[in-house]
Amino acid sequence: MILIVGGAGYIGSHVNKFLSERGYETLILDNLTKGHREHVKWGELIEGDLGDRRLLNRILTEYDVEAVMHFAAFTDVGESVQKPGDYYRNNVVNTMNLLDSMLKNGVGRFVFSSTCAVYGNPSEIPITEEHPLNPISPYGRSKLMVEEILRDYSDAYDLSYVSLRYFNAAGADPEVEIGELHEPETHLIPIVLDAAMGLRDSVRIFGTDYPTPDGTCIRDYIHVMDLADAHWRALEYLEGERSGVFNLGNGNGFSVMEVIETCREVTGASIRVVEDQRRPGDPPELVGSSERAREILRWSPVFTELEEIIKTAWNWHRTAKND
Repeated sequence: MILIVGGAGYIGSHVNKFLSERGYETLILDNLTKGHREHVKWGELIEGDLGDRRLLNRILTEYDVEAVMHFAAFTDVGESVQKPGDYYRNNVVNTMNLLDSMLKNGVGRFVFSSTCAVYGNPSEIPITEEHPLNPISPYGRSKLMVEEILRDYSDAYDLSYVSLRYFNAAGADPEVEIGELHEPETHLIPIVLDAAMGLRDSVRIFGTDYPTPDGTCIRDYIHVMDLADAHWRALEYLEGERSGVFNLGNGNGFSVMEVIETCREVTGASIRVVEDQRRPGDPPELVGSSERAREILRWSPVFTELEEIIKTAWNWHRTAKND
């Protein structure tokens, strides 16, 4: 059985579907502050929090858990600058609770949802795993702290882990069973699609004076089902009791304006744009090299074009927001 912590959230729910379709038995732990009960369509859901050590020990005692996947984190870069304490408590302290409970109960395989934010402002593009780690936000620092804890725990205890550094997760289940639904929404593509549906008046662009071709930030968008595939391969990798760190991205960068323009093409809507100031903690460009994941995990993205990623998001968006 695979314990998916945060499995009612965006990425966790897609991983749950992916694993379930491949015959894995899954158990979902989620406090439902960010996740959605209705997105847990596979496996068993336990509503609870990582701050509850008694609950964690009960779960790991009562269920035959072979590995843990951890998605339960606060992820808003801007909010982390304003509320760093919340991010360190939730992302670092609660992860230690989880790891300590795993070790206490003899569970030694762990897949961690990390982020490209651990790199900070990149000195070279594309970013490899060897790039210096210099996060510029409390969010990025909280994820890097956990990576360092994992390395130390792996050295000291019987723990094998894979840390997956995502670039920008995007898109939705092509079968439209689940998708991206944050409250409030902070991710660019669903915000633009809200505007396309008339659910918001405009899209705010945070910074148009970056050193990029059109002045807006450039990001590497990776489809959520490609991320799910990588998590499955990480589980297989852990069977060899090895640990590793892998970037997950498409290797292509698209600017905020390019994303908005592609959304216009996909939806046929005219989307109004409002220019705003830069946000703290936003690097100008983040594009990753996933060569290590391709070589070692035998992983490669299926959704490589921005247009097809946005089409899956749009199909889900129309279904979810019209209900």
